[in-house]
Amino acid sequence: MTKVENPPAVRRRGRIFPEIQWSPEKKARWRSEQVAFRKRCQVIFERVKPNLLETHYNWYMVVEPNSEEYFIAQDGEVATQMARQKYPNSKLYLFRISETGVCGTI
Repeated sequence: MTKVENPPAVRRRGRIFPEIQWSPEKKARWRSEQVAFRKRCQVIFERVKPNLLETHYNWYMVVEPNSEEYFIAQDGEVATQMARQKYPNSKLYLFRISETGVCGTI
């Protein structure tokens, strides 16, 4: 009886799902949709920010742009949960109530 040797393992390099590739046009469309969505939310944030800076500085604000409704909490996750309860299928945007509205640090 002869011994059958196992062939060496094939190492695959590259994407996990190479069949799912976005075209440059699709990537550009996605980016522009993200920018447009942020701008819609930014308008609402800028409108209410002056009143909230004094009383809720460094709190979090989640905006639902279709209804122009916003939710405020000291914790970003709590604000997001409040918004998700009322708008479970809507796209939301999280701001920090500060001069810039940016969440997190680099």
